[in-house]
Amino acid sequence: MPSSTDRSLRIVHSEAALGFAGQERRILKEMRAMRERGHSVELICRPEAKLFKAATDAGIKVHTLPMGGLMNLLRGAPKVRRILREGCFDVLNTHSRIDTLLAGLGARMAGTPLIVRTRHLTNRVNSMLAYTWVPHRVSTVSNHVRETLIERGVPANRVATIYSPITLPPTDIQSTLREELNLPEDAIVVCCVAILRATKGHRELIEALRPLMETRPQVHLVLVGNGSPLFEQLQALIEDIGLADRIHMLGFRHDVANILAGSDIFALATQKEASGTVYVEAAAAGLPVVGVDVGGVSEMVRDGETGILVPPGDIPGLRAALEQLLDDGDLRARMGVAGTRMARAEGKFSLAGLAERTEQVYRLWLAQEHAKAAGRSGRWAR
Repeated sequence: MPSSTDRSLRIVHSEAALGFAGQERRILKEMRAMRERGHSVELICRPEAKLFKAATDAGIKVHTLPMGGLMNLLRGAPKVRRILREGCFDVLNTHSRIDTLLAGLGARMAGTPLIVRTRHLTNRVNSMLAYTWVPHRVSTVSNHVRETLIERGVPANRVATIYSPITLPPTDIQSTLREELNLPEDAIVVCCVAILRATKGHRELIEALRPLMETRPQVHLVLVGNGSPLFEQLQALIEDIGLADRIHMLGFRHDVANILAGSDIFALATQKEASGTVYVEAAAAGLPVVGVDVGGVSEMVRDGETGILVPPGDIPGLRAALEQLLDDGDLRARMGVAGTRMARAEGKFSLAGLAERTEQVYRLWLAQEHAKAAGRSGRWAR
């Protein structure tokens, strides 16, 4: 039988979440990218999950079962064991606490060679059970998240970073943004793409830009993203400060690449971020970026090269960074070129890079687990 180092792998992912946000999109991208490399991929999720339809539409085999609660755990683990045994899977990759406990327990019962837990978030981990006893190894979306888990007790040799990929925008987009908003020819557009949530720093961004916009009538701010009640609150704030004709709230948009192509600067004042690949998406579109040095953002933005990072909570610093880019077109151009080179030429955040790195890590960990199992067998034989 071929070893796991010279054959395609059989991989099944599990996810308990019902929505279809960044984490679920990353899972789908990873499954498709690994399939492109010749591996077999399947999914375990809830029947009502949006990821079920997305994966099915992508031609991925999906197993469904209820998750959450003690009874679903007790009933579901044997079902997962059966799925994994019948499928002869090499790897189970879990993504949330609930499915890690349920599918992970089933995988332990099935004797699955490698159980991996991926940590997507930067929030404090309340229970380490889903990172220590259940999985054999842990992957993270940034080195920042990796270091956080190591500080909490996960051995460094059991956790590796695998960056989330971006979809590169076309290089020849003729943006319709400025025509849509009826902007003057000399307009300088600052763009922010993020779900409307307090921790994303939309209020702070507006506070930093407000005095700059008062003295620079050509500056416009475009906010892309939805989320109540902050959408309505920001609308009221923008009306109150008299900038409704200069700050444009577009809500959720499917044409983010079109909006980035029509902008001059990308800015996101997030106060908490596990990775922040949206900065890389903006860089790929040729935009200089302004961000806050929190979480994994410094792994996405090269301070002074592809953009400018400021300390958390530093509104004057954020304002100064924006002012520097607003007033220096040459600097915007240099940082835009550097960002495009980082995002497009290096492959660090590409789909192919994700799949290559994932396969490399899986194969290494499988070899280590096989060696451990062989060592145990040898001791028992003696």
